[in-house]
Amino acid sequence: MQYVIHAYDHTDANALDRRMAARPAHFDYVRQLKANGQFILGGALLDADGQMIGSMLLLDLESEAQLDTYLKTDPYIVQGVWDKIDVKPFRRADV
Repeated sequence: MQYVIHAYDHTDANALDRRMAARPAHFDYVRQLKANGQFILGGALLDADGQMIGSMLLLDLESEAQLDTYLKTDPYIVQGVWDKIDVKPFRRADV
């Protein structure tokens, strides 16, 4: 099952510092997902000024258990970068 994840950063004064501190570990984590064929697409969500305010990922996971594991282990989650996370099943349009 594919899932689209929209995750929004906390907005406190230290939010960007937490994001930048966790970023290398998050990228390493996502590289492992990619190596396993689970990462399809992702990147930063930006505000009108081009500042990072969150993330979007499209993942291909075998089960909800894998999704639950992801939601407990991504460094951006573990290190308190993301405040709100919206996960929806996703089906690509065949056009």
